[in-house]
Amino acid sequence: MIYLISGISYHIDCGGLINSTDPFGTTWLSDRFYTGGTTAIVSEPLIFRHPQEKNLRFFPLSSGKKNCYIIPNLPTGRYYFRTFTVYDNYDGKSHPPSFDASIEGTLVFSWRSPWSEDLARHGAYSDLFAFIGDGEADFCFYSLSTDSPVIGSFQLVQVNPMSYNSTAIGENFILVNYGRLTCGSEQWGPGFSNDTDVFGRSWQSDSSFIIPSLKQSVRVLSTKNSVSGTDQQPNYFPMKLYQKAVTVGGTGVLEYELPVDAKLDYLVWLHFAEIDSNVKKAGQRVFDVVINGNNATRIDIFAKVGSFAAYSWSCTMKNLSSSALIVKLVGVVGSPLLSGLENYALVPRDLSTAPEQVSAMRALKVSLRVPDRMGWNGDPCAPTNWDAWEGITCRPNKNGTALVIFQM
Repeated sequence: MIYLISGISYHIDCGGLINSTDPFGTTWLSDRFYTGGTTAIVSEPLIFRHPQEKNLRFFPLSSGKKNCYIIPNLPTGRYYFRTFTVYDNYDGKSHPPSFDASIEGTLVFSWRSPWSEDLARHGAYSDLFAFIGDGEADFCFYSLSTDSPVIGSFQLVQVNPMSYNSTAIGENFILVNYGRLTCGSEQWGPGFSNDTDVFGRSWQSDSSFIIPSLKQSVRVLSTKNSVSGTDQQPNYFPMKLYQKAVTVGGTGVLEYELPVDAKLDYLVWLHFAEIDSNVKKAGQRVFDVVINGNNATRIDIFAKVGSFAAYSWSCTMKNLSSSALIVKLVGVVGSPLLSGLENYALVPRDLSTAPEQVSAMRALKVSLRVPDRMGWNGDPCAPTNWDAWEGITCRPNKNGTALVIFQM
């Protein structure tokens, strides 16, 4: 079955007053869909490459502890979310804020002061995949202490509903990016280069994640030839990803270390293409994939797809007990080869408030003219990590499928 996507996408310049187009042809919309807050400009706009990185929206306590972007009228489906978060001392206080961010009522990002100097000054992109089934995307912020949450830009792109093993994983997990690496290349993709990725993913250089003691033995392979099997549903992995790869001499070892949070499950996705014309038959390059000490699979790229063709393999690592994901490719015959690596935390979706109660509470907010400082935005009860709307108390319903308001 062929799944078509509607092409729905929003690129919002948070704090931006007018629409703009970046150097790569992406149109950024002026700021909209927010529940409150105030606009600002970073203190050093000349160090940022794109207009949408120079503006921001912040949410002072006068707007309430909880504020959101709520994008309406969305068809049911899977979406790619990408944010740019920046501080750059916009307020002159030299105090990057502490706050949380949620998607669809589930805590996904946490920012804690102090930020690293590079992060505070230059900002960072974060992204994830999530399912939307209620017709709107709720992206919310929760202030910790008296700090003002900040956001520089926000992107939302509808993607193929079957992408990233969604049939097996289901709709009740959010895939949070903990590393999307391109091997042998500098960072590329939206915001960094003019290279196309249908989903809007950017790909980070792998060089910082290779075990330092092995870097001297790593060499880069590249080709200008076309690689078949790319840009195809459901994941639309771009050809550029497979036109470079890293390998080592002999039957050596490639080893990567990616930081993770313990006690979560992770979806690991590896990308390969045999772009070495010296490999002409199956059995010439065979290697094992070992993840956190577990021999996960044996790979022979040529045997799977031949040469100059894309091949991807994925697995789920359950309940990691360490703060690092170690991916090791161990040569069996010839040397291992890798084109790309992705790692996503599988974050279980939190319970949300029963839809009829959400509608009732939003109507009540309007009729009572509840002031902004009360923070009555987004889901009244979720995420459960945060306080509910001021003045209400929530609990799970009898069958544990939703949150309900039982006291006001």
